[in-house]
Amino acid sequence: MNSKDIILITGGSAGMGKATAIELAKTFATVVILCRSKEKGEKALIDIKRESKSDNVNLFICDLGNMDSIRKFTEAFKEKYKKLNVLINNAGVILPSRHETSDGFELQFGVNHLGPFLLTNLLLETISNSSPGRIINVASGAHKVGNIHFKDVNLKNNYNLIKAYSQSKLANILFTYELSKRLQGTKVTVNCLHPGAVATEMGVNRKTGFGSAISKMLKPFFLTPLQGASTAIYLATSEEVQTVTGKYFYKKKPIKSSKLSYEKELSKNLWNLSEQLTGL
Repeated sequence: MNSKDIILITGGSAGMGKATAIELAKTFATVVILCRSKEKGEKALIDIKRESKSDNVNLFICDLGNMDSIRKFTEAFKEKYKKLNVLINNAGVILPSRHETSDGFELQFGVNHLGPFLLTNLLLETISNSSPGRIINVASGAHKVGNIHFKDVNLKNNYNLIKAYSQSKLANILFTYELSKRLQGTKVTVNCLHPGAVATEMGVNRKTGFGSAISKMLKPFFLTPLQGASTAIYLATSEEVQTVTGKYFYKKKPIKSSKLSYEKELSKNLWNLSEQLTGL
């Protein structure tokens, strides 16, 4: 990384996203954090600049659960920056009860998969023109019990947390593998990762704050956000993985993902569905 590189991190206001931003800002690259909440984003921006001792950190506001918001952000980003060297799709949500995005998608599928899918595709030309480029998707080991429920992808019937979250995380990996195939022959790599069990605010209800007490109670038993971010930081900076693509990482090592995640027809079908749902 150098002072000319530009890095975009979604979900940069807290947890792993914030920890990733702090460490990458220390490399003198320009770091852009994407946050849903203006208030939280502005507070995080101050913290990141202070802890990294870098002023090359900028904030954009965008709701990954809103397709119009994503389109407006990508246009604004491309007006300000002419290149993008690293995109880290870190933002994620997990909630016990069923919610929908403003576009009517089940919230976890919408925010964890469709949002990053649209964001990445809209920025793909910018990344390709900045090659070598790196795209990093934060997935989860929860994908192993996941499936893509094509007949009811919004889980209007028989919703449960594990079913919804694991579907979205399997989608992250299928998206990674399919995009890496489509980018073969370019200098853009695409990888995903399992960060481990990390103490973040992901399970806290965005509106009510429900779950914050449980989250605090369990915190000592989980990895810190910085520990969880270590593999994403490695994938963003290490020369060892400069040409590695289409892999699933855990503790900075490529490992096997679920058998289902390697089904080529499944990844193609998900890609086609995602294009339809996002209007690409």
